[in-house]
Amino acid sequence: MKYHLVSLGCQMNASDGERVRSVIEKMGYEWTDKEEDANLIGILACSVRQKAIDRVYSKIHKWNRWKNKKNLVTFVSGCILPTDLDKFLKKFDIIFQMKDLPKLPEMIQQYGITTPVGLKQRFDSLNENISEFWNVKPSYVSEFEAFIPIQNGCDKFCSFCAVPYTRGREVSRPSDEIVAEVKSLVEKGFKSITLLGQNVNSYGLDKKGEEIDFPELLRRIGKLDNDLEKEFWVYFTSPHPRDMTDEVIEVIADYNCLAKQIHLPIQSGDDKVLIHMNRKHDMKKYRHIVQTIKRLIPEATIFTDIIVGFTGENDEQFENTRKAMDEFKYNMAYIAMYSPRPGALSHRWFDDISLDIKKKRHYALTEDLKIHSKNYNSTMLDKVFRVLVKGTAKHDGYLAGLTEGRINVRFLSTDESLIGRFVNVKITSAADFSVEGEMITIKESVV
Repeated sequence: MKYHLVSLGCQMNASDGERVRSVIEKMGYEWTDKEEDANLIGILACSVRQKAIDRVYSKIHKWNRWKNKKNLVTFVSGCILPTDLDKFLKKFDIIFQMKDLPKLPEMIQQYGITTPVGLKQRFDSLNENISEFWNVKPSYVSEFEAFIPIQNGCDKFCSFCAVPYTRGREVSRPSDEIVAEVKSLVEKGFKSITLLGQNVNSYGLDKKGEEIDFPELLRRIGKLDNDLEKEFWVYFTSPHPRDMTDEVIEVIADYNCLAKQIHLPIQSGDDKVLIHMNRKHDMKKYRHIVQTIKRLIPEATIFTDIIVGFTGENDEQFENTRKAMDEFKYNMAYIAMYSPRPGALSHRWFDDISLDIKKKRHYALTEDLKIHSKNYNSTMLDKVFRVLVKGTAKHDGYLAGLTEGRINVRFLSTDESLIGRFVNVKITSAADFSVEGEMITIKESVV
C-alpha cells in the first residue's frame, strides 16, 4: 500500500507534514512520488491564500475521478477556515485537525464516517491536546534540514489574517522538548534548523511563570554550539514586530549558531494602513528594530512580508511602503496581493482596490526589491562565504546552496556528495536574487 502527501502554504504545514508521514508509515504505507500510484492521498491545506484553496479543489477533483477505477482514500488537514471545511466535507473521505493526528490510523480504518457534528466537535477546541501532536516523531524529508514547531496559534488577530481561526490561540510547546530536539538533530548531523510558529517571539507568554520566554529559549539553544562542537545554523520564523525585543537581537549576536538572518514582516509602510490591519505596531517601532539589528548584527540579512492593495490603501499609502522598502533595503520580500479570507475581519469590508492596481503595485515593489537585493549581492563580490549545499542547480554542472543569510548561491561542481555539507565559496558574480562563485579549499571547508 502506498501513500502521497501534498503540503501547501507555509513552513508550518511542511513541518506538520513530516509528522503526518511518520504516523502513516507506522501503519505500513510506503511513500510514492506519484499521486496516481497511491492508495492513500492527503493534502495539508492553507486557507490564508485563495490560490492555495483553489489548488485543493483542483487536486480533489482529480483524485475523486480516480476512485472510479481504483480503491483510494483521501484526507485533508492543515490551516482551514470553517467555511472551507464545510465544503471539503463533501469532497474528502477524512477531515481532521492536526491535534488529532495520533487518531489518524483509526480514522483511516473507518474512513468515510466524518460528519458535520463530529467535525464541529473536533474544531471547537483548536489547540486542545496539541501536545499529543508534538509528541509524534517526524519523518524528516531532508537529512540535513529540519523544522521544529515551538508554538501553535496566534493571539494578534490581524484584520487580514485567518490563522487565529484555523489554528486557534497561542500555545507554547515545552522548552525542554524544543532544546532536546535541536540537540538530537545536531548530533545526527543536521545543519539547518528552523524554529516555527505563527508568532515565535511571543513564545512562553501564554505560560508566564511556568515557561521561559523567547530570548531565553534562543539563549539555551545558542549554548548548544559550544557543547556539541558541530557547525549548524538555527533560524526562526515568523516573528511579530510588536514582540521583537532588543534582547532577542542581542542573543542572536552572542551565539554563532543563531543564524544572522531575520525575517521581520512589515506588511505595510504606512501607519494608517497598519492600524487598519490591526498590526499593533507602527513604523517608529519597526524602524527601531531594524536599526538595532543593523547596529548589533551589521552582517545580518533582513527578509519581510508585504501586502499590496489592502482595502482602502491609496496611492500615497502605497508610496510609503515603497519608501520603507528603500529605507530598509530588504534582501528578500514576499509580496502578496491582498485577497479577502472568510473568517478574517477584513472579509466584511469591500475589497475596493482593483486587481489591475494590485498587479501594478506588486510589480513596482518587486522592481524596487530587485534593485536593493542586487546592490547587496554586489557587495559580496570577491568575498568568501560559508555555504550549505542544498542540491543541484538548474544549470547543468552546478550545485546550489544558501549562505547563512539565505542568499542563493551556485557554484561549478558535479560532486553531489557535497549536498548537505558546508563549503567555502568565493563570490565571482551577482544577480538580482542570487550570486555565483567558486568553491575553495575543499578539504578545509567540507563539514
